[in-house]
Amino acid sequence: MLLGHDALRNLCRARDLLSEVRESRLSIEDVAREVAISPYHFIRQFEAVFGVTPHQYRIRWRLDLAKQLLAAGHHSVTDVCMEVGFSSLGSFSALFAQRIGVPPSAYRRRVRAMVQVPGRLPWELVPGCLTLMGQLPLGAFRSFREA
Repeated sequence: MLLGHDALRNLCRARDLLSEVRESRLSIEDVAREVAISPYHFIRQFEAVFGVTPHQYRIRWRLDLAKQLLAAGHHSVTDVCMEVGFSSLGSFSALFAQRIGVPPSAYRRRVRAMVQVPGRLPWELVPGCLTLMGQLPLGAFRSFREA
């Protein structure tokens, strides 16, 4: 399918509209109307250009955003669900588990375990002698004057 410059620009604009969480109430028909294409033609053209239907794109984009928010660790799963435009926690969790492979709470735990505080090493990388020294009482250390 060969598309003109204007048609491609309209499809890119539609993709941007689908990516906006605050516009989650926009139906596919509303987006098609916004870019001046009939809904059925819009779906076919969108899939031909981007490889997924507009609905699949919106779902994938929302789940990617949910993964970012869960990894940041500042929001609960419920907050993330609402933030990315889902209205049902059960539907969000089931879809997340189906597409990502683990429930959102398990994903959050797994990803947060991999995130490190800047400037700190994981305990596995700290030399054993230093961890032992950290457990000794202060009186066990000699001052430089004694040496």
